[in-house]
Amino acid sequence: MNFQHTEDRRMLADTLNRFIAEQYGFESRDKIARSPEGFSAPMWQRFAELGVIGALFDEADGGFGGQGFDVAVVFESLGRGLVVEPFLDTLIVGRALAHAGNEAQRARIASLIDGSQIAAFAHDEPGSHYEAARVSTRAEKRGDGWLLQGAKGVVQHAEHADVLLVSARTSGAEFDEAGISLFLVPRNAQGVRVFGYRKIDGGRAAEVTLDNVQLGADALVGAAGAGFATLEQASGYGLVALASEAVGAMDVARDHTLEYLRTRKQFGAPLGSFQALQHRMADLLLEIEQARSSVINAAAAIGAARVERERALSAAKVTIGRIGARVAEEAIQLHGGIGMTWELPLAHYAKRLVMIDHQLGDEDHHLARYIALSRAAA
Repeated sequence: MNFQHTEDRRMLADTLNRFIAEQYGFESRDKIARSPEGFSAPMWQRFAELGVIGALFDEADGGFGGQGFDVAVVFESLGRGLVVEPFLDTLIVGRALAHAGNEAQRARIASLIDGSQIAAFAHDEPGSHYEAARVSTRAEKRGDGWLLQGAKGVVQHAEHADVLLVSARTSGAEFDEAGISLFLVPRNAQGVRVFGYRKIDGGRAAEVTLDNVQLGADALVGAAGAGFATLEQASGYGLVALASEAVGAMDVARDHTLEYLRTRKQFGAPLGSFQALQHRMADLLLEIEQARSSVINAAAAIGAARVERERALSAAKVTIGRIGARVAEEAIQLHGGIGMTWELPLAHYAKRLVMIDHQLGDEDHHLARYIALSRAAA
């Protein structure tokens, strides 16, 4: 099987890597990540003008890519630069609209691609423990519209989003897959309250409360009670994105560590000349290649039947979680005390690798999910 990227994808990767290296260096990125907004609106527009956002969507939705490997190429480059702009939520919300939205809702994807609107994915809830079907937020039919009541946690870029994609239960019990519905909620709608804060790995997120939020009938995405399949499908692309981003970050952490071992001297010799450290580094390189293989497998399976697709996605997330933590730990240890300093970019890559594990389900969650899916398929 040929895993080489197409010429178009290689050109996209080269363009994006060059742009990030020239315009999104670590000092610029750190300033953006610590800003009150948590991202740069002008930089977001420049990414849109480069066509980077469009690469995440199919031609039918106004993009020019949309395959699993297109997503992987973009997010691997973003991981190399620790980019904090709202790519992940744009991908997930756009995919959800493409999967289940009506004509007017699908038309919104164009405004996501050109960067004129920002969307946030509001699904996780306090105490949900990554369970996608555990939704306590309620939506009740009121006349021709809906009334939402509940709370969402760790919503990326919610403070500056134009619209939130909110999951709410319209029927069934708290853990039921059936009965979950999706709604497009304007951030400035009456009853929507957003409490923002800085994230440890850069950028901002928020807790969102929905207090008797009234919505029209046109806010419902897809059929009432049938939102779980859309959530699963859209989140699948998010998992490919996160795993690819992690591989990009791992590559940079590896390169920085190798450079340090070549130049830092101890007892009159470079650290890299000591056999024990060579063995540790060789093991780490093999682990990173294993992580890359898991991403390739997940990207290739994104269009497969549900069980095959979800197993590949969970397997990739388990692999990324385990190896990402090891890369972070080993890179810092091999750098010694300097590896923990704020001024060294490596510390920020290590933080991001650790936090990727906690987005869209951590290693333990996806290991249990992989086992359950395997038993169901047996």
